[in-house]
Amino acid sequence: MTPVNLSPAGSAMDTGAQQIRDAIRDAIVERRLAPGTKLSESDVGSLFNVSRTLVRAALQALSYEGLVSVEKNRGAFVAFPSVIEAQQIFATRRLLEPVILRETAPHIGKTEIKELRKLLAEEQRLTNQRGAPARRAEIKASGDFHLAVAAMSGNAILKRFMDELVARSSLVIALYGQSVISSCGHNEHQQIVDALEKKDVEAACALMLQHIDHIEADIDLRPTKKGGGLRDAFHL
Repeated sequence: MTPVNLSPAGSAMDTGAQQIRDAIRDAIVERRLAPGTKLSESDVGSLFNVSRTLVRAALQALSYEGLVSVEKNRGAFVAFPSVIEAQQIFATRRLLEPVILRETAPHIGKTEIKELRKLLAEEQRLTNQRGAPARRAEIKASGDFHLAVAAMSGNAILKRFMDELVARSSLVIALYGQSVISSCGHNEHQQIVDALEKKDVEAACALMLQHIDHIEADIDLRPTKKGGGLRDAFHL
């Protein structure tokens, strides 16, 4: 595979950095990049055919989100969340996601329900497939459901918080998850959408809390490294 050119003539530096950030973030979220993976500026620059300046900006953006750790004299690495961080991430989701549901509920109509059910249909399709690419896509689809609900709230700040929490949850699952994918179950997503369609916000909130409990229950807080290296993550 040829290096991805993310620096066409005339493009803004921040746009190129954002594209690199998005590509690496997706690889982390989909668990193609393992926690602790070295992200050297030269290797990432070579991979994406861009300058180290752009790479540095992208890695700095990821460090602000808690997805990359930048260590003095050592460089950048995919973050390796501690047990305490893992517990805090899910504690925060328990606080935030019911708030998001209550913010979102007034904006949920037939169009929004249709959009959520379309996401669930794709998630179900991927659940029925086999192989690592399908599993990675299923992981992303599962996170996309939570992000779509947050986006429907119309609150950009809540959406941004969920972006970070979903990504950091994926890191935790990559490090501590016991099963091939998390138990962020398709059926539980269906139940939450059913409750939203019925305008039963309290039921939706209760189901979401149970759902987060089940995700965390799948976590064994003893690290087992999963995923691959930088070049493996981008199939090079």
